Order: sequence, then structure tokens, then C-alpha cells
Amino acid sequence: MMKLRKNLTLQVLIAIVLGIVVGQFFPGQAGNMKMLADVFVKMIKMVIAPIVFFTIVIGIAGMGDMKKVGRIGGKALLYFEIVTTFAMAIGIAVMFVLHPGTGMNTSGVKAEDVAKYTKEAASTSHGFLDFLLGVVPDNVMAAFSKGDMLPILFFSVLFGLAMAGLGDKSKPVMNFFEKMNEIFFRLVGIIMKFSPVAAFGAMSYTIGKFGVHSLFSLGKMMGSVYVTMALFIFVVLGSICKFYGFSLMKLLAFIKEELLLVLGTSSSETALPRVMEKLERFGASKPVVGLVVPTGYSFNLDGTSIYLSMAALFIAQAYGVHLDWIQILTLLGVLMLTSKGAAGITGSGFVTLAATLAAIPHNVIPVEGMALLLGVDRFMSEARAITNIIGNSVATIVIAKSENQFNPNAVIEEMPEKAVDALEMTGKPA
Repeated sequence: MMKLRKNLTLQVLIAIVLGIVVGQFFPGQAGNMKMLADVFVKMIKMVIAPIVFFTIVIGIAGMGDMKKVGRIGGKALLYFEIVTTFAMAIGIAVMFVLHPGTGMNTSGVKAEDVAKYTKEAASTSHGFLDFLLGVVPDNVMAAFSKGDMLPILFFSVLFGLAMAGLGDKSKPVMNFFEKMNEIFFRLVGIIMKFSPVAAFGAMSYTIGKFGVHSLFSLGKMMGSVYVTMALFIFVVLGSICKFYGFSLMKLLAFIKEELLLVLGTSSSETALPRVMEKLERFGASKPVVGLVVPTGYSFNLDGTSIYLSMAALFIAQAYGVHLDWIQILTLLGVLMLTSKGAAGITGSGFVTLAATLAAIPHNVIPVEGMALLLGVDRFMSEARAITNIIGNSVATIVIAKSENQFNPNAVIEEMPEKAVDALEMTGKPA
């Protein structure tokens, strides 16, 4: 019992199993359980913006060398673009090999089933110039209140550069920000106590609404997505880890609690604060973590990229639409833009898919075909979120190693019980 009380991983795992049971046998009551997950997600989102701001500012101001800041940021963006493009290409290749959409019955598809997604996608600008304008906030406080990550990143980097330019004059502010950062990480430790409840509520709602049978419907498409993401994680990311001299399996074991939380809530955003703290403990320096992780949540969504490419081709196959190489390259180009900035919240991938299909010239892929995926999108969103968080974790260690900002002796394999208690309360190594 004492071990269960202290082991967050075990608590979340038990909560997921109980959620499946409650959702299956008490679907009426399970429908109200989503509130538990929604409250938890809101609590996490409540602290993400200030944590990202303080972490980036402290990292940049503490680094001092502006050339180093620019080099890390540029290297991270180049890595993101290469890896996400590779992820989309893998998704496309698997779809051409397995053809999970071929022979799908589309007679029951109704355009109104996806109306809310297409409407939301239409109201969001996806042009390149609009994207750039969206990075610069009209109002800093509004960006923080809405949790808009890109404008927050932009402002945080500028603020950090301004502090670095002041030198010793900014030390009082730096000390204040460091104390504030500690307070927010302690707050995260308190919020995380509720993560098993959130995982239980999210899983109960999902199974109660869609039923266990929905886990097996459209199984070929779901299986294709899971296999592709597994290949990407263990082959592509595994090879990258090996090349840079660290173990993917050791990294996954180190962030296992966060991965289980993402599995339960289907949102990679819920684990962002803890992942940042964990990657520092794993050995990456604070400046690298502060720059790479938040930026990766907008530019390095590997799981979302894979899903978008596969979902688009699934719909095309279901409707018997044959895409030539020019159209496939066009799809890839559109995805490279629309996949950037997609939030790590459940359902955002579906909205982005609607925007992607609408942006393809001549509407060659029917947007209403998204209705084919409505029933199982929730289950595939879990795979997307897990792949996203693993991809960002690997990217952070890669950039840290390439910049000699990695301490290989920092990994805490096992911690005494008192140290674990201190970590849970403060969010910092004891």
C-alpha cells in the first residue's frame, strides 16, 4: 500500500484499467467522467505559460552568449523540419504498402458529421504570412491568458535577450525569476497528484462513449498508425539516439510516468512541465531544455505529422481517389505548413486534418471523408501524443549533446524515498 501511494506510474496505470472497466459496464455514469480530465488539463495549462516563460528567460539570460542562443535555436528548427518531414514520408510509404482504406464503405458518410471541424479549420488562417504574423503577439498578456505558445516563445526569447544585454544589472530580476520558477514547479508537483484521477476520467469517458468494440472497428487503419509510429520511434528515433550516443530505452524508462499520463489523457500538453524538469535531470542543460522543448511543441509534432499524412491518404483510398506523385508532393508541402503550431490537445489533430484537406488544390480528397475516422480518432490521438512527447524528448537530448550542453552523469537511476518525496513537492532534484 505504501508503494502504491508513492508510485505515480502504478497509480496512473491502475486508473487507466479501472477507467476501461467503468466505461464498459457503466457507460451512463462514465459520460460525466470527462470533467475530471478536463479539470486536470486546465490546471496544467494554467502553469504552462509561466513555466515556459521563466525557463526560457532564465536559460537565455544565464547563457549570455547570443551567438550560442541563435545556434541552438537554428539547429533545433533544422532538426525539427528534417525529422517531421521524414515522419510524414514514412506515413505515406506505409499507406501505399498496406492500403487500409481500400474497399472502405463510404455510403454512410455525412458532411454534417464533420461540420464543426471544417468550420473551425476555415476560421483559422494557414497561409505562411498569416503564420508569421501569428508568432508576434498583439498583446503579451492576451497571449499568456490564451496560452498561445508561439507568441509566448517569441516574447520570452526577446525578454531573455534584453536581460542578457543588461548583464549584472538584471541579476535581481534573474534571482526573482528563479524563485518564481521553483514555486511553479512545486505547484506542478501538487497538480500531478491528481493525474491518476484525470487518467481514470478520460478513459472512462472514451470507453463509455465509443465502447470497447470501437477499439477494434477500423482496426486496419488504427493498426497501420500504431505500427508506423512504433517504427518511427524505435527505428528512426532509435537510430538517432544511437548515433548521438545515448539509449532510447533508458530515456523512455526515465519519462515513463509522463508517457502513461499522456496515454490516459490523450494530450501531450499535460506532461510538458514535468518533461522539462525530467530532461534537465537526464542531463540536458536548462537553456537547451528551455528553448527546444516549448519550440518542439509547435514545430516538432512527429506523431501528428504521421497521422495527418496517413489519414489524408486513408480517405483518398476509401473514395478510390488515385493521387499522382505531384499531388502527393503537394500534400506533403501542405502538411509541412499545417502541421506546425498544431496544439497538443485532444482533437486538434482532427481540426488540422480538415485544414489540410481544404488547402489541397481542387479538393481532390473529400473533406467529408473525415467522418470515417471520427469513431477511432480518440484512440489514435493517444498514439499521436505519445509519439510527439518522445520525439521532443529525443530532440532535446540530441541538441544538448551537439552543443556540449549534456551531462552524462546527471541521470538519477534510483533515488532514496526522502529524495523522491522532495522531488514530488518541489519539482527539483533533492
